[in-house]
Amino acid sequence: MSVPVQSLRLADVREAEDLSAFLGRLIHYDRAAAVRLQAGRGALAVFGRPPSFEVLAIRTARLAESVELDVTVSAGELLESLEGAEFAVPAAVTGPPWAGVLPPRGGWRELPGLPDVSAMRAAVAAAVTEFRGRDEALPAERRTRAERDRIGREIWSRTVGATALPLRAVHAAQSLGFLRPGMPVALLSAGTWLRLRTPFGSIALRTNGVGGLTVTPA
Repeated sequence: MSVPVQSLRLADVREAEDLSAFLGRLIHYDRAAAVRLQAGRGALAVFGRPPSFEVLAIRTARLAESVELDVTVSAGELLESLEGAEFAVPAAVTGPPWAGVLPPRGGWRELPGLPDVSAMRAAVAAAVTEFRGRDEALPAERRTRAERDRIGREIWSRTVGATALPLRAVHAAQSLGFLRPGMPVALLSAGTWLRLRTPFGSIALRTNGVGGLTVTPA
């Protein structure tokens, strides 16, 4: 019988600082956020799902030693334990539905057609401006949550460049600090999954085979 992993040690304290920043951004969107941790081959992958973006956010960190781990924990408790390179693994929690549907570990291939970072950041800024303008133009009787959600879905489901990647994935990457000027990015696919990869983290989402995208089981 294997002994549960009680603690993890990252390769250096900068890995802990970067991971803390990621967790802090997730908690900003959902105070009760959970994250799934997977460790193996000297690396730790942390998966989270920021509300409204309908994507998975993935942050990786190098470990000082190789351990095997797969557990879902509270993002807040994990953040509190990250005071240095070595930290305690919080108690497991009942995972939300998305935690059971993760991207594959291998089989990714790069896709063409992705704009550069500056163009994607400009597209997000233009979309935010458009949403605010259309929201302000709504007559009082139509200024409802349902109408605002409809406008948001229309804007953020638009695809980026010559790809099938929805703009909301780019918005998520920028909001989580992944999409930084001058950094290389790539769009990858594996089966029904798309992944926007940056040096600071990835955004993944699953195609449902009928033109839409989802991160929940069919």
